Amino acid sequence: MLTCEAVAAAQNQTEIESLMNKSFRFFITSALLLSPLFSLANFDFNNNCLNAYKSIFELKLGNARAYISTEKKQHPNNSIIPLLENYVDYFTVLTSESKADFDRLKGNKSTRLDQISDDDKSSPYYLYAQAEINLQWALIRGRFGEYFNAAMEVKKANSLLQENNKKFPNFHLNLKGLGLINAVLGNLPDGALKTALSTFGIKGNLQSGLNMFEKLADNLPKSSYEPFYEEVVFYYAYVLTDVAHSPHAYAKTMKYTVRIADTSLLKSYLQSYVCIKNGHSEEAIAILAKRPEGGVYQPFPYLDYLEGIAHLNKLDLNSGVCFNRFLQTTKGVNFVKDAYLHLGWISLLKGDKAAYTAFSAKAIKNGYTYMEKDKQAKAEAASGTPTVDLLKARLLFDGGYLSKALQILDDKKVTDYTNDKDKTELNYRLGRIYDDLGKDDQALTAYQETINEGKNLKYYFAANAAVQMGKVYERRKNIAKAKEAFNTAIAMKNHEFESSIESQARAGLKRLAN
Repeated sequence: MLTCEAVAAAQNQTEIESLMNKSFRFFITSALLLSPLFSLANFDFNNNCLNAYKSIFELKLGNARAYISTEKKQHPNNSIIPLLENYVDYFTVLTSESKADFDRLKGNKSTRLDQISDDDKSSPYYLYAQAEINLQWALIRGRFGEYFNAAMEVKKANSLLQENNKKFPNFHLNLKGLGLINAVLGNLPDGALKTALSTFGIKGNLQSGLNMFEKLADNLPKSSYEPFYEEVVFYYAYVLTDVAHSPHAYAKTMKYTVRIADTSLLKSYLQSYVCIKNGHSEEAIAILAKRPEGGVYQPFPYLDYLEGIAHLNKLDLNSGVCFNRFLQTTKGVNFVKDAYLHLGWISLLKGDKAAYTAFSAKAIKNGYTYMEKDKQAKAEAASGTPTVDLLKARLLFDGGYLSKALQILDDKKVTDYTNDKDKTELNYRLGRIYDDLGKDDQALTAYQETINEGKNLKYYFAANAAVQMGKVYERRKNIAKAKEAFNTAIAMKNHEFESSIESQARAGLKRLAN
């Protein structure tokens, strides 16, 4: 997924399950093959290709490779083949998080683009396929810190899709890539990727991107483009959750993923990820418990990490099993530091401070800091032992267990704590809990106390409290107060998550200006 981390990577009634019905699938496939949108010159999205594409988005990459191999034998000049091969590489790296896989596979890009560039320029797939390959590599490069190359690929993909949209305005798939580029670039925090993109004069519009995805998600099931529905939802869920930080991310993701088959491991990932990010831990645990398994699926260790997060958010100290399984099976470079930090927290909650110190040392030493999660884990591991009641409240809040979180802090006072960090965090945690419980007045009071106490500290509490305060006033239609709060957040400097918090505040000001 395009990462501002990432990239990421981006996220009803019957689903492609309907294609599992043999006679109905035959009818749909026949219709697609007769459509000029799916069979043009040597861009032929035929039965082999549709089956490969469907397998890719269920994370059955071995099956996808078999269908692609068959297609190569039957129609070696079909230029949909290099596009499908690129999808396989994309999801191989996305699921493994392996720098070795990334370095091994990234050289395939130029060969595939060369093959496509020799094909029929009159096909809507000609520019689209080239754009997709560039965009997929941009999404992956962001996960490994190759920001300048990612920016170059985003620029190229954007240019190709804009041109294709002018030539083929009724080719709906253009909106998928354009929606992603608009959304991410419209809300990109300051950093290496934004700097590189601004050099090329590329800007986006978050709301335009969201509108494109909404339109596609609503309309694809009623069109001949239905097989592309799952990919659209994959990116839409990512944008709603990680880019827009939308309060509707959970509801919309669950709505649009209903029609995706339960045989899709990608569905399990999307739903559980969005549930965890939006405080629905119990639901995430249930989804991950029944995720499809077997050798036909691509190994995906990150799901063990997610399962650990969901269990620890309810203070289940057996969650260490999941984090250890992730660390034993991952060949990747991301989330390793964060997994060790979580193992440290489990030890601390068990009362074993020595084990906490040992795991903190591992969080500092092992893994990499490509992802924001790992940067923060390293910083937290190096900043001393957290206060247990604040840690418990934080985890319970993240899990959506608001009443339990409030119980832990309800009788606490600032004077109970000895350092400025804990005093600020107490008010911040109370503010977030009150906010999500709908107790706006108490939330605003706690947020203001957080700002007063922590505005000159390096921690993110005060700046994020200002953003959350702005959102409360925005809900209340108090535009002046909302703007004041967002500007307060922007004015704070030299704290954790500065660029992402500032981008959220600027997005708030942009909403208020419309």
